[in-house]
Amino acid sequence: MGLLNQGGLVMYIILVLLLLSLFFITKAFLSKTKDEIHSKKMIGLAIDSSLLSLVIGCLGSILGIIKLFNMAQVLGEVRPDLFSAELKGSLLTITFGLFSFVIGRLGILIYKWSLKSALNK
Repeated sequence: MGLLNQGGLVMYIILVLLLLSLFFITKAFLSKTKDEIHSKKMIGLAIDSSLLSLVIGCLGSILGIIKLFNMAQVLGEVRPDLFSAELKGSLLTITFGLFSFVIGRLGILIYKWSLKSALNK
């Protein structure tokens, strides 16, 4: 929870998007044999939510860097510990966004691989 708090509100948005991606992938796997249209819709939603987590992570990182430079401008001389703490917070958002994107994409890749292996049987 400490790293989530350090990254700010954006980290919680990315966490929700990660959980949504995993939910959609799970729903796609469960409905793969029953309802192919529903399964494809769930994979489409997983693709969108994983991509959105990446974009939100980039946005959070840019906003954090802007906040960092605003702080440096206002204070004039910035202590290295304050500077590094703000920089760490902005890097955490993009890192978590990338992590969420990769996890979502791995789930989608496994789903698509399972479709190919089911067709070969």
